[in-house]
Amino acid sequence: MCVQIGKSLQINISALRENYVFPALLEEQLKANPIDQFPKWFDDAVAAGLQEPNAMSLSTTSKDGDPYTNYETQKARQLSENPNVSVLFYWQGLHRQVRVEGSVQKVSDEESEQYFHSCPQGSQLGAIVSQQSTVIPGRLFLYQQYEELEEKYSDGSLIPKPKYWGGYRLKPELFEFWQGQPSRLHDRLQYSPQEVSEKHTWKISRLAP
Repeated sequence: MCVQIGKSLQINISALRENYVFPALLEEQLKANPIDQFPKWFDDAVAAGLQEPNAMSLSTTSKDGDPYTNYETQKARQLSENPNVSVLFYWQGLHRQVRVEGSVQKVSDEESEQYFHSCPQGSQLGAIVSQQSTVIPGRLFLYQQYEELEEKYSDGSLIPKPKYWGGYRLKPELFEFWQGQPSRLHDRLQYSPQEVSEKHTWKISRLAP
């Protein structure tokens, strides 16, 4: 397959195909609860030395359903309009990914404050300087503001958390664990909630790749 971008640039993606040779993912290998299964895979990603295994993509939609953290960004506005989200962790080195669907709500300001001050000082200053997704005059503009704040708090005084900065908590409603396999016969095992004898449990289903 060849993908054309614009009028002249062509990229042959067929040559980039990779054959997956990792062991199969079987139902009997999974924990009964996805909340227990996820840490197992996350620990595998950490042990494998993968770069930033905690990195994830967050998909949101607006109130109109159009696809598209700082509480003033477009994504945060979408979350206030429609709290339903999908989160994806992709661990290329293990040919694995985990997708989680659910809804989010803001954590308390106290919890956001605690997390903010657990971040490195540079990250705290960066959160203040960057009015995320707004148009800025240039790169130097950011660095000048950063250096001014760095000087201001060089005495080690507490850096105040911006009012617009905070976290969200995800309430998961569906998990999918994906393991790459040869010939595109990938393993996809999905956890969905079910009630058994008035008890909340998870049903594990195998999906076609």
